[in-house]
Amino acid sequence: MPGRQSTKDPVGAPSIATPSIKETQIIAIYGKGGIGKSFTLANLSYMMAQQGKKVLLIGCDPKSDTTTLLFGGRACPTILGTSGEKKRAGDKVSIGDVCFKRDGVFAMELGGPDVGRGCGGRGIIHGFELLEGMGFHEWDFDYVLLDFLGDVVCGGFGLPIARDLCQKVIVVGSNDLQSLYVANNVCSAVEYFRGLGGNVGVAGMVINKDDGTGEAQAFAKAVEIPILATIPAHEEIRRKSANYEIIGRPGDRWGPLFEELATNVGLAPPIHPKPLDQDGLLGLFTGDVVGRHVVLEPARPEDMCSAETFKKPSLEVIYDDV
Repeated sequence: MPGRQSTKDPVGAPSIATPSIKETQIIAIYGKGGIGKSFTLANLSYMMAQQGKKVLLIGCDPKSDTTTLLFGGRACPTILGTSGEKKRAGDKVSIGDVCFKRDGVFAMELGGPDVGRGCGGRGIIHGFELLEGMGFHEWDFDYVLLDFLGDVVCGGFGLPIARDLCQKVIVVGSNDLQSLYVANNVCSAVEYFRGLGGNVGVAGMVINKDDGTGEAQAFAKAVEIPILATIPAHEEIRRKSANYEIIGRPGDRWGPLFEELATNVGLAPPIHPKPLDQDGLLGLFTGDVVGRHVVLEPARPEDMCSAETFKKPSLEVIYDDV
């Protein structure tokens, strides 16, 4: 992704402008389904564009939540769907078929397989191959933001981490066990692929729907990642998000929150998290919530079958006493 930027000249040397490679930040966002990844990324991309940054938003979720929110409730044609139609017609996909703009944000949606058929992870791999064929590595953006579905248990959804397609990852979580379980899995995946020679790190965590109970803050501290922003559990945010309204606008009520997030995302370096084991994760919650004080009672074979199964007549021959 080439660009041109000013450089500091050595003392006494003539001032010249030299071509250089602009460092495009490619950032993937992960988190439990429904935790607010698409909401966060749609508003973040919008705010970054209003701050003068050139931003490409790529939705990698079959639900197309991110771009639908950005475009005010209107779904855009997906890359996989358009590619299939063009291929059947003997045509090639052009950038105007799949990439659309709103107020400075460029956005596209990968799409996914039909319900009950195919594999979402393989769809993502195929989608990125199509993007590379359209010149993805030659595009000139300040930020490329990738919105991924749910967990990274499936290798396809971990593709940006496994193949170094992004430099850093943002996790979105809240004060509930399931979202922090997923956030911890993402940290584990990052560390696993670093062990194989990968370079992706975690930039930090966005706490969404914060109710003030503190478990998400405790998680971020335990795995040693920074908190990039805290979005409160607020009825106005919920309602506007459900109505496909962008709230990350300069000058609006929630604008400063996303201005801070945009700044923090841009500056945060990719770091090595320290993922927790299962006990460490459960230890963030009170015993009443996770059942930590329950005694594990071993099951017996006779517990697994009906009582009659264990009342088999003996085959032993018993002779009457003479």
